[in-house]
Parts: sequence; structure tokens; C-alpha cells
Amino acid sequence: MDVSECESRTEGETVELQHFSHPHPLVSFKYQTVAREEVDPEAALCLGCEKPVEGWSYGCNQCEFYLHKGCAELDLAPKIQHPFHPEHPLTLLPKSPYSGGLTACSFCGKNFEGFVYNCFDCEFDLHINCALLQSSIATNFPHSLHHHPLHFIQNHNEEKCSCYLCKIQWSGFVYSCSLCNFELSVDYIFSPPTITNASHEHPWMLISKKMSFICDFCGIVGDHSPYLCATCNLAVHKNCISLPRNIRITRHCHVICFSYSFQQNQVEDCMCRICFTEVDTSYGRYCCSASGCDYIAHAHCATNKSIWDGTIIKEGYDERLGPSNLITDVIEQISIEEIMVASKIKHSYHHHNLRLTFSGEIKDDSQCDGCMRPISTPFYSCEQCKFFLHKDCVELPKEMPHPFHKHLLTLSNSHDENGCSWCTTCRRLYQGFRYRCYKGDCYFEIDIQCMLLSDTLKHPSHEHSLVLVHNEGTSCSACFKNLLSMDVAYRCMKRCDFSLDVGCASLPLTAWYKKPNCWFYYCADCDNSLHLNCALGDLPYMKLGNKIKGTGHRHPLTVVKNIWNCPPCKVCGEVCNGQALECKEFECNFTVHSIW
Repeated sequence: MDVSECESRTEGETVELQHFSHPHPLVSFKYQTVAREEVDPEAALCLGCEKPVEGWSYGCNQCEFYLHKGCAELDLAPKIQHPFHPEHPLTLLPKSPYSGGLTACSFCGKNFEGFVYNCFDCEFDLHINCALLQSSIATNFPHSLHHHPLHFIQNHNEEKCSCYLCKIQWSGFVYSCSLCNFELSVDYIFSPPTITNASHEHPWMLISKKMSFICDFCGIVGDHSPYLCATCNLAVHKNCISLPRNIRITRHCHVICFSYSFQQNQVEDCMCRICFTEVDTSYGRYCCSASGCDYIAHAHCATNKSIWDGTIIKEGYDERLGPSNLITDVIEQISIEEIMVASKIKHSYHHHNLRLTFSGEIKDDSQCDGCMRPISTPFYSCEQCKFFLHKDCVELPKEMPHPFHKHLLTLSNSHDENGCSWCTTCRRLYQGFRYRCYKGDCYFEIDIQCMLLSDTLKHPSHEHSLVLVHNEGTSCSACFKNLLSMDVAYRCMKRCDFSLDVGCASLPLTAWYKKPNCWFYYCADCDNSLHLNCALGDLPYMKLGNKIKGTGHRHPLTVVKNIWNCPPCKVCGEVCNGQALECKEFECNFTVHSIW
């Protein structure tokens, strides 16, 4: 946003302000806002309150630094003595000194980036809004919840207190009545009595009392303080009022729309495509907007933070008008059964032209440079060097969603950096193509093997279908490794207590055998068995002869195979019996099975 293009103040008014939070003078301007249903992710934000800039504001074009007029002219004391932290005075700073980005308010626990009152010795950060709270709310407190004045205190007990309304155990600051042993968490003090939302034509009124209800938007039971629409006879949670109308999730290829036009008779066999349990259509839900598509999901499933990235799609969005998603230029074409097929191409990740092959001799060690699987027809190859790509890998789109991650992923090549990468989902080292997330500080990346997996899986190791789950701490039924809370995995929804991590789910199915312990590969012809690592090696998705940097060794390492006469591995001391990493520098003699 260019301040010079916005409306200036009238002559005689202050046009510049030197604010404590910025080294350059700030120029006053008026930003002309346009009514919209969608929050623009590129909109300029006030560095004080982190809300979009609108109306009269101050800005520095040189640094893209903006403040609302109210935030810039707010009379904030440089030092305060606050009851939330009575031990030491708090100093006003432009941002927390402990983090370059987001920090958590020591009072409310919410992440923020902007003005802060800070105690450096105690590492105590207080958001501006929390710093302005009063220590007593006796005069304005709703008497329907409690009839005595409440005072703001910090809970110092070893056991957490429990909020009277939500029953959630709460540590830190609470509103308390010492006469009645009554505590209330902060969230329920500042709920507005009336909420007006663009997605509903009538205002919502707060009922400040303990009462049981089923939210008409999400279908989940609540036991306190609903918001009511008396006209439509609806009761909803506070958070459900702001459910967006149109969103896109990576679990589905189309935009899905929130619907609360409730049906009297429930549709039979209506299954949520995220949690695979029944959807009660007498409550709100998300449905696909595309004609003929019957995708449906619970409201709370579709808006879960692990599923949805928070982007709202505006009304009238046309999915067909997106940018080009190709990274391959077609040079020559041939006709096969009246279908035009690219016979010669120029791929973005190779400097020579590639030609299509439908048949011919293939060497046993030939690998696709995209997915690292053994090469098979049809494929594209380079006539000048040993570069191969399956036809499917050539046709991979530049950008693609995936159920494993909530952001859109972009195709890239691991050879462009250190020659290899780690797959976030299967935890394996690999080479070749990958899809990466470039959203903010997100470092998610996934290899092509895992990219081929979907949100459901039918695996020969289990009789029931498996579905993708997020953030469920459990262990893999194949390798028995514990899954971390941020991992995705496949789980049986039939209460079989069977789970597969992505690494085991993406193993090649040449052979498998069920036994009491871990899986292994077995040959029926010669009655021989091999452990998974022994059969596949530690580096199954690395191309022979490629060099790798960034391993911790002073020289680049080369991927080699069948090196029985090589020196022992520097990590385990054994001789490598498959693919390994070897240093080719003179008299170095460095060899490892892998670099983890």
C-alpha cells in the first residue's frame, strides 16, 4: 500500500508523527476501504493492534510500517506498575525482546506481534489490550452469573482452578469471589452482549447463564452462555457465529460452503469425509459447491486448524480462472489413437530436451529422477545424459493441495540445494522432486512417494479401510514407533486400534507377512527373509552416483552400491551391504549407511 496514493489530511492538520515504535516520521493518511466479505491476506496491518489498516492512519512508505490513528495517538505510559505483574514495573516496547516474530501474552496466552509491556528480568509480556484491563469488574458484571463483586487475582495454587462456566481447568489469572469459592476465566468476561454478523441477517444476543444446549451450527453440546437469534430460534456457540461461508481445504478439490438451511428429515447415509462419521443434517455443515459433487463435512471438522489454513473464499469465485499450473513446454507432438501426446518436451528441471519412450531395454539400476522409483514405460529420457522421468512425473502440476498439509504446496527439485531432502511425513531421506510449503515460516515438504497417498487407504495388512487423522498420539501397528502430536497417520475407524504411520503406509508392497513382531520381506521361492531396512537399504530413494552436500562431512558424499571392499561405516562400524554414502576424495575413506 502506497501512502502517497491515499487521501491526505486537510491543510492545517498534523501530517507527521514521530512515534516511539519507529525510527522514521509517520505521515497521516486516509485509507479508502471497500466493503468486502473476504479478509484480504495481503492487506496492510496496523503494527499496534494487528488489524487491517482502515480510515485515518499513520504510515511509513519506506518501511511499510502502519498504525491506526487511535493506536498511534494512544496515550501509553512508557512504564507502568500493573496488578497482573506487581513484582516489577513494565516497560512499553514496540515488540517483545524475546522473539523476532510472534510472542505469547503472559496473561491471556494468545500469540501477538506488536506493542508490548515487558518485564525483561521475568520474561513477562503483556499485550496492550490486556494491560488496559481493570482489576475489578464489580459494576459491570452480569448478575445472572454471580451476585457478588468479582476481583481479578492470580491463582498461585499448585492445582489449577476450574472455570465455573466452561469447567476447563485454568492456571494464572482468574476473576474470583472469595465468599463463594467461585472462579471465572477471562474469556467469558468480555463476550459482547450483542453480535451482528454479515453471514446472518439478525443480531445474536448473549444469554449469560449456565444452560445446556446443542449448537445449531456445529451440532456440539454446550452447557453455558449461548448466543440466540430469537427470530430464527437458533442457539449457537460464540465461535460458531463467525464460521465463514466459503472456504477451501486441501481434503477436497472444490470450494465448500457452509449451510444452515436446516432440514426436517435427516438425509440417510450422510458421512463426513474428514472424520468418516455420520453428519446430522439438521445442524450446520459444509457441502461442496460444485454441481454433482456430494462432498460433506462437519463444521468443526472442516474448520479444524490442521485442516483449514484460515483463508476465506469470496462470493462469486470461479475456480476455472486460476493461473497456469504447468512446468513443461511441449516441443513436438504425435497422434496416438486420435489423442495428441507430447513426444518431445523441455522440462523446467532439466537443461536438455526429453523424448518420450513407450518400449525398449531398461537397465536394472535406472531410476526416475522425479520419484526415484525404478523406471518403467512410458517415460521421458535425455539423449545426452542419464536423466529419466516417468510420464506421470512429467505431468505433475506446479501447485497442488494435499490432505497431509493445510497449505497449497509447490513443486520443486531437491537437486537444486544440497542434493537431498527430508520428507516431513515419512521421515526418510530422498532425492528428486518434492512439494514444499512456502507459507510464512512453514517448512513442510513431501516426497513424490508420499504425495501419491490420499486421505483414505486400503492396505493389505488390515481388513478395514484406513482414514487419515491429525494430531492423534498413538503408535504405528507396523513398526511400533510412537507418533508425535504433529504427525499425520492412517487409522482404522472400526475401533480396531490399528494405525499406520506414513513411512510404513508408503512402503513398496513387493511382499509382506503378518507376524507377532515387526514386518519383514519374504521370498517364497528360496525361503529367505529380510528386515525392512536390510531389504530396502537405508537410502532406497537416492540415485546412484549423485553427490550430496550438507551432511556434516567436509567433502561432498556420493551415493554408491554394493561396496563390499569399502571401509566400515563411521557410525555403526559395519560394512555397508547396500546403498551408502562414500567420500571420493583422495585418501579420505569416509563411508556411512546414511546421514541421520
